[in-house]
Formats: sequence, C-alpha cells, structure tokens
Amino acid sequence: MPPKFKPSHKENVRGRDGKPTGRTFMKHYYLKNTPTDEIIEAINKGKRKHRMKFINELTRRGVKLVWKTEEEIAKQ
Repeated sequence: MPPKFKPSHKENVRGRDGKPTGRTFMKHYYLKNTPTDEIIEAINKGKRKHRMKFINELTRRGVKLVWKTEEEIAKQ
C-alpha cells in the first residue's frame, strides 16, 4: 500500500439534484497526490512521527530541502 498523507474516509455519491443517492466511495489521500506545499507545511507543523515519510516523498520528487533555524527566518 502506498504511503498516505491522512486517513481515508467514505464519501456519499450525490445525484444531479444534489441529494445523496445512497452509494458511497472511498476517498484516499495518498502522498503522491498531495501538493508539495502541503507536504512542506506538514513537515514544519505536523507530527514528528510522519516527518521522515514526507521527506522521502519530496526526495522522490526531486525537491531539495534547505533547513533554516528560527533565527535565520527572523532575520529575513
């Protein structure tokens, strides 16, 4: 199973009139479908438990990460 950005959930299928039809489908949030900006934000603000998974995905995409301390950010 590919790595996920967040857990999957069920969504109801809506008809043309906007009412639910009673059918459902699973909505999956895989890392490969997540925008780079969201992954970088999750690295900075998310759980440390998932950080390595996110860094590996950015490496696969060819994104070069530049780590800065809080003092360097404050100087800019």
